[in-house]
Amino acid sequence: MSHELAVVGLGRMPYAEALSAQRQIAQRRIDKELDRDLLLLVEHAPVVTVGRSSTQQHLLASPDALAARGVELFEIERGGDVTFHGPGQLVGYPIFDLSEHRRDLHWFLRQIEAALLHALASLGVQGERREGYTGVWTNGRKIASIGIHVKQWVTWHGFALNVTTDLSFFDLIVPCGIKDVVMTSVRRELAERTPRDVWTRAADAIVLGFGETFGQVAQAVNLSELGLTDD
Repeated sequence: MSHELAVVGLGRMPYAEALSAQRQIAQRRIDKELDRDLLLLVEHAPVVTVGRSSTQQHLLASPDALAARGVELFEIERGGDVTFHGPGQLVGYPIFDLSEHRRDLHWFLRQIEAALLHALASLGVQGERREGYTGVWTNGRKIASIGIHVKQWVTWHGFALNVTTDLSFFDLIVPCGIKDVVMTSVRRELAERTPRDVWTRAADAIVLGFGETFGQVAQAVNLSELGLTDD
């Protein structure tokens, strides 16, 4: 197992482009053309994604209503229900070969939660797990969602941490299919203590959290180094 974690900062990228990059990289990881785990960090324009476990009732707005608000809609292969991605949210896509760690999807989900809890603590937010659910909460409010896909023990899709997200977008859906869930963000929890560069600090904290949780050393790379284009 490689103890190096390749971290790819994608900046602001359309969801479709990030999804294509994930699928290409995951296939190369499956084919053993890439010999290390990767973590893609990205911010998206407003988009609602619908996972395999979604039900129509959890999408509260019609496709036309979403489009009128500038929100794209994607049906994707990840597990979980419906969720939202948008500006101010830190989205991470860990592309890991679990055959080099532990062939246990539930273990991997708990590891992602642990990395997020580590990151939140360094930002001054006390995160918590909620029994029976995947994701991270704080004071009973949900601050991070997780949904992954796995093929031949290689993962993609991942997590979304609300940093400075406009939480009103979550009114368009039943987030993760959890009735009466209250969504929150790092900015809402920290209030006047929120640093101006909180998104960048959150990204750095996530990288450290993953390194600590998985016992890996992070190294920044770009898409061209992986044989993909940055364009």
